[in-house]
Amino acid sequence: MMHTEGDTWLCRSCANEEPRDAQAEAAMAVRDGQQDDGAPDVADATQDATETMQEPCPADDCDGDQAYYEMLPKPGGSYEVRLFTCVECGHKWRES
Repeated sequence: MMHTEGDTWLCRSCANEEPRDAQAEAAMAVRDGQQDDGAPDVADATQDATETMQEPCPADDCDGDQAYYEMLPKPGGSYEVRLFTCVECGHKWRES
């Protein structure tokens, strides 16, 4: 997804840079007036999980090293996604 930085559009995934164009930007949809519901939940699949594994919590304010986990297949079956919930603080994240 592109975002602006000064007078340049930058791509978050590939670092492509394009100059800003006021005329093109005037035609773009904007988020003004839209409600931000915050970040979506990573997963609720771990809420009933009872198995834990040693996995350090990535939350800055947590030193937990145990997490509940669930393995889910990705669409297309090419590989699985592991969903984690920290036992100590409840932070959720995923690893694919």
